[in-house]
Amino acid sequence: MGDELLRLDGVSVQYGHGETSVTALTGVDLTVSRGELVAVMGASGSGKSTLLTVAGGLRTPTSGEVVVEGHYLSQLSARQIATLRRRSLGFVFQDFNLIPSLTALENVSLPLELDGLPLRRAKRPALDALAVVGLADRADRYPSDLSGGQQQRIAIARAVVGGRSLVLADEPTGALDSTTGEAVLRMLRSRVDAGAGGILVTHDARHAAWADRIVFLRDGRIVDDAQPTPITALLDGVGR
Repeated sequence: MGDELLRLDGVSVQYGHGETSVTALTGVDLTVSRGELVAVMGASGSGKSTLLTVAGGLRTPTSGEVVVEGHYLSQLSARQIATLRRRSLGFVFQDFNLIPSLTALENVSLPLELDGLPLRRAKRPALDALAVVGLADRADRYPSDLSGGQQQRIAIARAVVGGRSLVLADEPTGALDSTTGEAVLRMLRSRVDAGAGGILVTHDARHAAWADRIVFLRDGRIVDDAQPTPITALLDGVGR
């Protein structure tokens, strides 16, 4: 793949202290490169969401290093990490997290505006991102006027607007029907194939089959890191 976007070196996360402490991740090593989608699977409580928040700079690991586009997060200030998140990282959540009082266009352009781009200049790349997910004609609609699948596609547009290089998706299809969920995964796969990198947290082997690699977590440890060949048969011709 080349062009490493993300690296986790020996990352561990522990909550609390002493007898009440809980270990969420232990010695996790992981890389994601451009053009690569990595699926993360595991039972509830295995550390999947913690891994995603650490990778996105939303949580500081207890030990180990997180490197995003060559930047060691441990060497950056909170403000520098926030800037890196806005410019390089896109998050997609199961519950969409769109702002209900903003239109689709305004939701997608918001990260650019927060980064200092005037609204008139933010509109063009936001419209381009909406076009990529097939919703340019819904730019003036509010989230309440859109279906769940459309809202999730807007969330993906927001995650990739401005050429963000790394998309972190936490169960993005969990609230969608199978047909709509497949469309959302196709959008995510298309963005990765265009040069981004991605992490997809999922419980569903059919969804993981869209990835280039599948990482399995158990009790906060990576127990397997493999190509998805054994489960691609589940797609029955659907997907990549």
